[in-house]
Amino acid sequence: MTKGQWSKHHPIANTKTIITRAANEKRFNQRTKVIWITGLSCAGKTTLATGLEEKLNKSGFLSQVLDGDNIRMGLSNNLGFSDDDRKENIRRTAEVSKLFLNCGIITICSFISPTIEIRNLAKNIIGENDFIEVFLSTPVEICKKRDKKGLYAKAQKGEIQNFTGIDSPYEPPENPAIRIDNSNLTPDESIAKLLDFVLPLIRCLNQQ
Repeated sequence: MTKGQWSKHHPIANTKTIITRAANEKRFNQRTKVIWITGLSCAGKTTLATGLEEKLNKSGFLSQVLDGDNIRMGLSNNLGFSDDDRKENIRRTAEVSKLFLNCGIITICSFISPTIEIRNLAKNIIGENDFIEVFLSTPVEICKKRDKKGLYAKAQKGEIQNFTGIDSPYEPPENPAIRIDNSNLTPDESIAKLLDFVLPLIRCLNQQ
């Protein structure tokens, strides 16, 4: 069978048959975005991400959370925490997020992603117009108090290397789409604040 015959009998080989992002967004009745939550360890990123996902799904939106746990257990299980490995982890996550984006799925990413460079890498892969940067600006002192695993204490003793906020720097976003300091907010209040910000960006015109 020639290449032309294969394409004729297997339409999936013809890019014209691939379902477009616009078609998927119409099907799910939502505008697709990647919501990228950045902040220190123990800032509350996963709580915010999963809480937002729950609220969105209850409202009829289709979404998916990607965070350090589910990515590093599978897609990035061969990576450590060196600068190069962290960059590669974010690159892989951004590429997966872009696939979800084109499938019409709202993606909520929860990663420390500690530097401006590494977040710009993700934004460039995903696309600036589809990248919503959320800065969970919880101070490190509060993060330490919430640290049930004792990771900050271990890092200060030198038992953990390259720990962000201790011996590895964190560069706050310069112009995040939204900044949330949950020092004096309950989880529900933080989730509600992010939900109110996100809803106008993901609703279709007929949902307004």
